Formats: sequence, structure tokens, C-alpha cells
Amino acid sequence: MLIGGFQRFSLIDYPGKICAIVFTQGCNFRCPYCHNPELVDPKHFSHSIPEEDIFAFLESRRGKLDAVEITGGEPTLQPDLIEFIRKIKALNYLVKLDTNGSNPEIIRALIELKIVDYLAMDVKAPLARYPEITNSNIDPAKINQSIELIKHSGLDYEFRTTVVKSQLGKTDILEIGKQIRDSKRYVLQKFVPVKVLDQNYLDDVIYTETDLECLRNAVKSYVAECVVR
Repeated sequence: MLIGGFQRFSLIDYPGKICAIVFTQGCNFRCPYCHNPELVDPKHFSHSIPEEDIFAFLESRRGKLDAVEITGGEPTLQPDLIEFIRKIKALNYLVKLDTNGSNPEIIRALIELKIVDYLAMDVKAPLARYPEITNSNIDPAKINQSIELIKHSGLDYEFRTTVVKSQLGKTDILEIGKQIRDSKRYVLQKFVPVKVLDQNYLDDVIYTETDLECLRNAVKSYVAECVVR
């Protein structure tokens, strides 16, 4: 595993649980507003944190931490992700996986192996706009496949969209709502232009809290729960 960061404690990233967070290096998307550029672009990678250090900490915190969140970057690009999660589960931790949904085969395997407890998938845009928004050659059908796998997984999950005003409008959010129709939870994430992959986005005009609440009200009928974060 290429691990670019490790957060030992969080009360907000896994709903209702105390978790540690593992940040993997590498991503197949190049979203210009990405807030973890040091985990996306190889030229910004720091030295990888040894797995042994992670597991030594997790062993020492058994009974105090509830869960481990694996995020990135894009964790499903890691060839040894499944084995890494197996080791975490062997310590009796819950596992939350954050993903961009580009590798439905890995998501399916994790669900079938029953080694993940919570799935959080970023839905970047309406399917037709994925190549444009992510600056990638992603097949939008793979994104849709991941959405359906997660919806029918029987696990806790959420879909979420970082709402960047220069890229996504009300029509886009409504289209995403249709894509994830009847989902448990949809999170509209406020874009904060502090640390980004494309420096031009530091000057982006952002949605106000009122704007975000209007978007939430517009899309909430498609899902069981819609929140602004």
C-alpha cells in the first residue's frame, strides 16, 4: 500500500464512530478542485508511511478506536487493498472506504467478501459530464455500476458531491439526484477553496449556505436523506 498520510483520531469522518484515517497515494481522476493534491499528483508524493507503523498503532488502540477509514487519492487503485483491509478486520475494527467509484470490480469484491462496513462514494457530476469534470477518460458506465452496487450492498453508505459553483449548477445536482434515486443518504459538500489541485480554483466564487440549502431542498425528494456538510 502506498500510504501518504495517517490521521490517528477523528470524530466526524465515520458517522457515530471514533476512527483513524489512512490516506492512500494515487488517483485516476484530476478534479481541479481536489483538496488533497499531494495524494493525487505523483510529483507531490511524500515518502510512503510503512504499513507496519499503521498496524502497530491500530494494535495499541484496540478497544479505544472503533473504525478505520481508508481514503485517498483513490484506494481502489492499490493492488493490495483487499489484503490490507483483511488485516484491519483481523483486529476487529470497522472499515469505511471512500471511493470515486471508478473500479466497480473492486467494490463488488469488497462487498462479497464482507470486509467493508461503510461505503462513501463521491459522485462528481452527471454521468455525461464525468470525463469533463474529472479530466479523465473514465467510462461513465463504471460509475453507474458502482452506484448500483453500493445501493444494493446492504451496507451503510452515502453518496456525496463537492458542489463547485463554476462547475455544477442546479440542473447538474438534480441529474445526480436522478442517478442515485432512492439512495439512503446524499451529502452536498461545500467547496472550500483553500488547498486545490488547480490553483485557479483558489479564487472561485463559492455557493453560500443559502444557495446550498436551496440545492438540498431541490434534490432531497430523490433520496431518503439529504444533508449539507
